[in-house]
Amino acid sequence: MRGLLTALAALAVLASCDPGVPSAPRLVAIGYGDLPGWLEDRHAEAMAALRRSCEAFAPKPDAAVVGTTLVPMTVRDWRVPCAELQRLGTADDGAARAFIERWFKPFRVAVGSGAEGLFTGYYEPMLNGARRRGERFTVPIYRRPPELVTVDLGRFRKDLARKRIAGVVRDGRLYPFAPRARIDGGALAGRGLELVWVDDAADAFFLHIQGSGRVRLADGGEMRIGYAGANGHPYTAIGRVLIERDEIGPEHMSMQAIRRWLVSHPDRAQALMSENASFIFFREIAGAGPIGTQGVALTPGRSLAVDPAFVPLGLPVWIDVTDPIDAEVPLRRLMVAQDTGGAIKGAVRGDVFWGHGTDAAQRAGAMKSRGTYYLLVPRAALQSPTG
Repeated sequence: MRGLLTALAALAVLASCDPGVPSAPRLVAIGYGDLPGWLEDRHAEAMAALRRSCEAFAPKPDAAVVGTTLVPMTVRDWRVPCAELQRLGTADDGAARAFIERWFKPFRVAVGSGAEGLFTGYYEPMLNGARRRGERFTVPIYRRPPELVTVDLGRFRKDLARKRIAGVVRDGRLYPFAPRARIDGGALAGRGLELVWVDDAADAFFLHIQGSGRVRLADGGEMRIGYAGANGHPYTAIGRVLIERDEIGPEHMSMQAIRRWLVSHPDRAQALMSENASFIFFREIAGAGPIGTQGVALTPGRSLAVDPAFVPLGLPVWIDVTDPIDAEVPLRRLMVAQDTGGAIKGAVRGDVFWGHGTDAAQRAGAMKSRGTYYLLVPRAALQSPTG
């Protein structure tokens, strides 16, 4: 296991050189018998999500790097397990579980002496809207402006890998793009960038947080919209702002609580939403969706948003958290890392995609579970010179 474990050892040495530096995350090898509830999941339900990730790897060259510093690997490490998954076809839970056990090795993620992190949820909301502005539909959902530039800083410096900034170029220099307050105030109005108009500013705000959604059109039909870019400003959780201002107690915080506050404080709602300078642009999606950062359609209850600085997209992940509806019930299941998010930062941090509908909204809005996850690494990556 020289490749991956050597890289992990190097990270540990670097972290120990300076006692003022927080402990680097590390992987601790375990067995499948150590995974809480491993035999109790319906593993076959996760195979569709994993197949979609394999489809994303398929056109890439073998040498393409798809790992992280924590989990180094290339597309080559996925070739055999993806081929075997294709041959597996429709499998029952036992066969799916045996497949994972054969081709993947479990690791616990640890940071310092702990392994717990925060797990939240997201979903695909439904909004009411129209393709043209009307008396009722006055809140625009914008397409990505053509002048918006996104820069992958890792192309310029290796120590900035997976870091990105966005802005607009003027006179040969990159400047910050307009923040939410300016855009909501009309900075993009009159340019024909409106993708659709909706009837509620709070709904539009939550659409930005979720990153995708559906719009029930006034003239009939429905359109699905997905992430097309961001203005580059940092994400600020307005729920945290409300807690800091003693508007809502932390024990009562949820998406539903935020919405109730916005509705009951119409004179202050826009100012609160503007505290989050980050602004999302959308595109219309045809076919299956929503689409995650890996470029594949997400699977309800089986797709997980992660921090790509630590967890590679496409990786199977076993989560051990609490159910968002009943904290006394454990939520332990096989998922696949297929998405990211502005608020999803840290070595042990996850955002569960719950799908579409009332139940999904309830679960996503209520979820703020403490727990841990285990990364299931392709065994080929443990022998790879780059792994």
